[in-house]
Amino acid sequence: MTMNIAVIGCTHAGTAAITQMAKLYPDARITVYERNDNISFLSCGIALHVGGVVKDAEKLFYASPEQLATLGVITKMRHDVLTIDTDAKEMQVRNLATGEEFTNTYDKLVVTTGSWPIIPQMEGIDLENIVLCKNYSHSQTIIEKAKTANRIAVIGAGYIGIELVEAFEQLGKQVTLIDNMERILYKYLDREFTDLTQAALIDKGITIATGQTVTSFEGTAGQVTTVVTDAGRYEADLVVLCIGFRPNTELLKGQVEMLPNGAIIVDDYMRTSKPDVFAAGDSCAVHYNPTGQNAYIPLATNAVRMGTLVARNLMQPTVRYLGTQGTSGIKIYDYNIASTGMTEVAALAAGMNVKKVTIIDNYRPEFMPTYEQFTLKVVYEADSGRIVGAQVLSKIDLTQSINTLSVCIQNNMTMDELSFVDFFFQPHYNKPWNLLNQAGLQAV
Repeated sequence: MTMNIAVIGCTHAGTAAITQMAKLYPDARITVYERNDNISFLSCGIALHVGGVVKDAEKLFYASPEQLATLGVITKMRHDVLTIDTDAKEMQVRNLATGEEFTNTYDKLVVTTGSWPIIPQMEGIDLENIVLCKNYSHSQTIIEKAKTANRIAVIGAGYIGIELVEAFEQLGKQVTLIDNMERILYKYLDREFTDLTQAALIDKGITIATGQTVTSFEGTAGQVTTVVTDAGRYEADLVVLCIGFRPNTELLKGQVEMLPNGAIIVDDYMRTSKPDVFAAGDSCAVHYNPTGQNAYIPLATNAVRMGTLVARNLMQPTVRYLGTQGTSGIKIYDYNIASTGMTEVAALAAGMNVKKVTIIDNYRPEFMPTYEQFTLKVVYEADSGRIVGAQVLSKIDLTQSINTLSVCIQNNMTMDELSFVDFFFQPHYNKPWNLLNQAGLQAV
């Protein structure tokens, strides 16, 4: 009997799950339901596209419905799943092109419905030229509207917001960045790093309005003209909302275990609390190694890993998920920045007893013709010495050191152990004591 696999949603996690399942289970009938007319869009590339670094947005897709079809996958584009009954193993689907509705059954269900931007309900939110930044059509809208906009306000100073601000500034726009936290990139970096980053943005003439909450939007003739916060007013003829994401999991409400925000809880094998229902990507919580708890960390890297694991574990548990550190990187003007695990602020807020080491040094010997300064910070538990987070910033690209520290956190390494890890020395690249060894030694 042919196994019937249904997949709902096809961006990162869905695409990864489908391509792997098609290889592993060639006899299965795999049907994917996607409400958009495209799949696998790399939304992390939107700012590069807006700024003109990536000229062709088509290059930001790494799979197509046609490719999936050649794998034997039944791709139902522009199909919206309306309801799922996980007990009866059936779902109601609407074809958005024709309006026709039908019921389908499944043996295994893969929920990769992703996330959707948080849209605040406030006065003026429906004015023209207030846009979201998540999918392909958003990216096209932003580019189109940015052509005629002069003053652009970006709301939300996370990675997407910061990258857009830089792109708009390079297009010669007047840019305002608004965020309710007192610093930009608050979730990813401690103050030593955000101070430098903010200074780089201000140097370029970008207005930074942190510690302010947007209360409403004003406009004339239906077009936005002003963003109103609890501390000021900012003129803008285009507003991009980058406030964050929430999981798209209404379909499974009350049927599987979730976090309070609606993120689906999965085990080490991507199984939900319902038999034969798997989930991956932005619709899910992840196992966060620094705390050992479930957390909501929507990242493309998590999604691709989890989607691949769904395929491996569909028939029986075979490959365990190793958890995540929420490792990420960003380039802001000349600065190469990366972080993994918890910031000092986050660790203290979580009630952990932590210490930190901050190293500011030149990355290679001063006898070399050039050398750049770097800042590295490692956060660790005071009692055990276990590493829980790290951040690096430099004009030279030292971001791979954060991938190394991600491995350390995943493997529960201590600062003592980090002191004596075997790293190479070569004057082109580093100093005799590698910067990570230095951090460990300073802690000891």
